[in-house]
Amino acid sequence: MMQLNGVEGNLLPQIHAELLVKTKSTEQRAPEPGEPQCVICGRYGEYICNETDDDICSLECKSILLAKRCPQGVHSAVVQNSKLKENSGCLQVPEVIHQNECILVKEKDAKLPEWERDDLIEKWPQTQVDALLDRLQISIKGEDPPRPILEFADCKFVPKIQENLEKEGYDLPTPVQMQAIPAALEGRDIMVSAETGSGKTAAFLFPIIMRCCMIRIWGLSEQQRPLAMVLAPTRELSAQVKEQAKAVAKGLPFKTALVVGGDAMPRQLYRIKQGVELIIGTPGRLIDLLSKHNVILQDVCMLALDEVDCMLERGFRDQVIQLVQALSSPQILMFSATIPPAIEQFSATILKNPLRISIGKASQPNGAVKQIVMWVQSKNKKQKLFDILQSKSHFQPPVVVFVNSRIGADLLAEAIHTITGLEATSLHGKKTMQERRDTMKAFLAGKLPLIVATGIMGRGLDLVRVTQVIVFDMPSSIPEYIHEIGRASRLGNPGSAMVFINDDDKAIFKEFVALLQSTSTVIPRELSNSPFLHSSYAVAYSKHKRKRRKHEVDLSD
Repeated sequence: MMQLNGVEGNLLPQIHAELLVKTKSTEQRAPEPGEPQCVICGRYGEYICNETDDDICSLECKSILLAKRCPQGVHSAVVQNSKLKENSGCLQVPEVIHQNECILVKEKDAKLPEWERDDLIEKWPQTQVDALLDRLQISIKGEDPPRPILEFADCKFVPKIQENLEKEGYDLPTPVQMQAIPAALEGRDIMVSAETGSGKTAAFLFPIIMRCCMIRIWGLSEQQRPLAMVLAPTRELSAQVKEQAKAVAKGLPFKTALVVGGDAMPRQLYRIKQGVELIIGTPGRLIDLLSKHNVILQDVCMLALDEVDCMLERGFRDQVIQLVQALSSPQILMFSATIPPAIEQFSATILKNPLRISIGKASQPNGAVKQIVMWVQSKNKKQKLFDILQSKSHFQPPVVVFVNSRIGADLLAEAIHTITGLEATSLHGKKTMQERRDTMKAFLAGKLPLIVATGIMGRGLDLVRVTQVIVFDMPSSIPEYIHEIGRASRLGNPGSAMVFINDDDKAIFKEFVALLQSTSTVIPRELSNSPFLHSSYAVAYSKHKRKRRKHEVDLSD
């Protein structure tokens, strides 16, 4: 039995790895193609720093890295002098000791206790709880739903998680977090719909981090095996989820692996093999990695599907089903701003005794976003956009301009820079991963006032500083439109969406007008008077066009 600082016990595998690391960077070899590189010296990044999640080659470079991140030489502790209080009703972590800046945890034979709560709302009469749910527009379907939380402290998170939440500015839970977090912590399968910018990502990340950390702290799983997975439809959204998870779990035994296209697969596989708690990625790339390499998933107990409707609509249905079947009966958390009936039917095939949680009106735009709909003919759209961007009263950077094609994004970004002088960059799926990262980094840092993007930026991205979007090309579906204009608001902050529309978008006129009427948005006269709002006219018009085309073919013969 190993003994460190007079403390006996079976130590977690990460401790053994830490004791074997190379001391000096000069002891480390140069990296092979595709292998990770040390963030300090560039040698083979054989290890992952337990405090910063960066690739390092030796203890020497780890010390340099920590000195840069923490100039005062004070490193965050995971847990300090805490012990398990079994009879207090408060879930805390067992005793931990720090040795060479790594976490030593005594394994426990007991099973992970069930989540408990001791908050005020548990003592409320049901009528008072129902009144609160009604006031917050929280609708729940399913058997025996838990009561919502009123504050994050009600969750009895590991103390370090609670500390990180406060540092990251999570003061009070949003309505979706109030109901989804306790349901997830109780181990329920859930399907959640809430408007864009309402805090859905945190609603599934917090329970995942809590569960994974407790499993690690109690030594209930092999250290090398992943415990949870998050699937997202785009690389950008996957990367955002990863960054948010790292911030909330900083200083805890919680590591993440990002598995998306555009990055070298050997590096992604290496990171997983080094030991992670959470894998975040796109379904296609995950299936590709898992089909080529042996990754043990039997300990994965939680699976979150973010923007689930988008994933299934974009052809990821088979991959999602494959991943669900590859896991051993995980708890499944499904989230999106729009969940149409087809998605509900699909969920019934994979969810067990689920709770269906809806916040606000189903499939409705974010109420904080003011929609300004303009009738603009296709040939005039560019000039109209230039006029807006050159107007001090209408242009409110940073702005996202949405278009429907990759070529259109490139050409429009170039035209904007040429005509207006504004720095504008396109963002779409054909860009390399590094180009997309650099663009997003510059945009979020305020160095880039405008991005012309396809729908990859319309899903789930937390664009904190953005309060204005311009829908240059109307998307082909109303759910996609709801997601795009939702980028203009975060957590209920006001924003605006300027929307160009004309007869090219006639296929969605009826649904679009109904949406505008439900949100009391001013409808352009040309749209409200359009004959394409009447299905009988549209059918007749289509028949007329087919007949005319046939006549033209006959003449050409």
